[in-house]
Amino acid sequence: MLEQSATSWHQKTPGASDILTTGIHQQPTQRSWLLVTENSTYALGVTEEEYVLNLYWGARLSFFSDIPAASMPPDRSSQDVSLALAPEEYPAFGGLRFGELAAKITFADQTRDADLRFHDAEIGEQDGLPALRILLQDAVYPLQVALLYQVDVANDVIIRSACFTNQGADPIVLERLFSAVWHLPRQVMPRRLTTLGGHWAGESRLQQQQVVTGTTLLESRKGVTGSHAYPWFALDTQANEQQGEVYFGTLAWSGNWALRIATTITGATAIGGGIHEHDFAWTLAAQTSFTTPDFVAGFTLDGMNGVRRRLHRYVREQVLPQKQASQPRPVLYNSWEATTFDVTEEGQCLLAERAAGLGVELFVVDDGWFPGRVHDRAGLGDWRVDPQKFPHGLRPLIERVKTLGMQFGLWVEPEMVNADSDLYRLHPDWIYHFPQRPRSEARNQLVLNVGRQDVQAYLLTVLDQLLTENAIDFIKWDMNRPLAEPGWPEYSARGGDAREIWVRHTQGIYAILDALRARHPDLSIESCSSGGGRADLGVLRRTDQVWASDNTHPDARLFIQEGISHILPGRVMGAWVTDMPHDRMVNEIPVQYRFHIAMMGALGIGGHLLHWSDEDLAEATRWIAVYKSIRHLVQDGDQYWLLSPTASKGDLAAVTSVAPDGSEAVLFAFRRSNPFWEPLPFLRLQGLQPATRYRVRELGNASASEIVLSGAALMRRGLELPLQRGSYASCLLHIRAEA
Repeated sequence: MLEQSATSWHQKTPGASDILTTGIHQQPTQRSWLLVTENSTYALGVTEEEYVLNLYWGARLSFFSDIPAASMPPDRSSQDVSLALAPEEYPAFGGLRFGELAAKITFADQTRDADLRFHDAEIGEQDGLPALRILLQDAVYPLQVALLYQVDVANDVIIRSACFTNQGADPIVLERLFSAVWHLPRQVMPRRLTTLGGHWAGESRLQQQQVVTGTTLLESRKGVTGSHAYPWFALDTQANEQQGEVYFGTLAWSGNWALRIATTITGATAIGGGIHEHDFAWTLAAQTSFTTPDFVAGFTLDGMNGVRRRLHRYVREQVLPQKQASQPRPVLYNSWEATTFDVTEEGQCLLAERAAGLGVELFVVDDGWFPGRVHDRAGLGDWRVDPQKFPHGLRPLIERVKTLGMQFGLWVEPEMVNADSDLYRLHPDWIYHFPQRPRSEARNQLVLNVGRQDVQAYLLTVLDQLLTENAIDFIKWDMNRPLAEPGWPEYSARGGDAREIWVRHTQGIYAILDALRARHPDLSIESCSSGGGRADLGVLRRTDQVWASDNTHPDARLFIQEGISHILPGRVMGAWVTDMPHDRMVNEIPVQYRFHIAMMGALGIGGHLLHWSDEDLAEATRWIAVYKSIRHLVQDGDQYWLLSPTASKGDLAAVTSVAPDGSEAVLFAFRRSNPFWEPLPFLRLQGLQPATRYRVRELGNASASEIVLSGAALMRRGLELPLQRGSYASCLLHIRAEA
């Protein structure tokens, strides 16, 4: 049942001639509903045959009369019958359906055909958002599916999920469990599809293609969100960064997932997505339920920057743990590059002292602090402090770090185990395996079966003890290999279907993270999976930031950060200044340039500080201070990309973050090379108030002069960037409204 709200949006049903306010409205004379946000409308209705159809999704409409009653389309031929053409909200495999499907179900008598019809509807509230629940009931079997629609009015976003309930005595097997199918209006003009592709050390890079007849599949089958593709899409019609019609969406799920974008020759486009059906089945026992992950989608007329701003606000306001989301993300130092596995109390204290002198606020000890961890072939699973490296435990180091005015963080990789570990020797049955097959290692690691309750209990106990006995403020939760040999012999022997592993693993991770946060509410968590392999909205409900990529080369980071910026706000994206590229003595990249790249997110330092020159340390101190003065804009401002590194093949980039009221902004601009020594055109800003006068000054350059221009001039005439002629030029401008 939905929560009931005292707000007026569901207390009164408007008449047919009333202008519709934002919220959820039911048509007074027919079974149809309009979900109205600030700038969009989503409409659905029930036909005479009790099918639930999408009626409209797009720019905001004003009246019920703008939407026709729900009716089945006529047969076009025996190959294109009514049910195959109908834009069903949740089409299940069954009958004459041949388009994109949301579910596939096998009943106890081996019927593999579902007939879901409208049963009931309810308007209320869920998690503080207006919500509509549509109940579908199979025409014969005791299966009910509840479709949930939550509406983030201010951000033009709709959040969909589906809950399956077995109301009978016999088990039902679910073989496809998508969260939603979205339907776009038919149009003659072709749309463009934008996605994010990549690989390890090259994540979230923009890919664009014209949508043609057929189906595009985006997926991960590794047991984790993955770096080869991101569960996000955008479909636009002649849009650019600043304006144009765009539909967009992303899955809040950290396991195997699939997005299918299917288009017909007539221009009808459907987007289905959710848990991947690869090697998947879920046995729905009698009187039990299963709820799919959220599928978040929206519509904007403000181009790709409109997508960014809506998803950024949604993530900050509705997804992130709110206690930490209201606080600035600290500047961190991570010791991995400096020490790798050579971790000692003395060495970490020296690094901590150097980091504190720069103005770092969080000191993180990475891999190598637990027994046997002198290389990557041993120790994973034994989450206790190495008495040889830390004879007195972590307490002396933590006390030193906190005396220096910093918080303390620690790296863990709880899902993994080395064969050379006490845990594996004690519980070799705790990993995914088939008894008659070899146990494949990757990075010398095996994967714990986190779907098991005893494994969850063990991990929760050891992590809770680690956090309770030590004043740890932050953990970096890593996951460095995919799942393989997905067998669970004990579960199969009890009659269970081991194909549930892919979902139960992710649910187990969520359960552990939820329990840790409940026991340690002040704890901050960073999600990492070989870089950006687990950076989705599902894990972000339980963590505070993500590690976007192991690649910290400034050239690569511009592409990676541009891509991930379509979904994640600056406060979520960890970005470090490191010693990469390692050939910097030959190919020098200025410290300023490297800091400016990293300052576009949650700033961190990862280089070997004991090897930095006095000049580099002084410059780092200056830029960290500058970052602290502008991070409220970087982390929580409205982001506008003005020059795309993808479009310029990496030579140019510019992005600005603007206070929501337009009173203040910060602008980052980059030019990697300039072989012809040519000046750039004036750069037009976005998001300012036209009639307001702004003071513009370059940060970090004491000799730079300040200029005053109106918002209209900055946005229409533009700004001449103070970039030097040479390679790897960058600048950082602060723009503030005059008092």
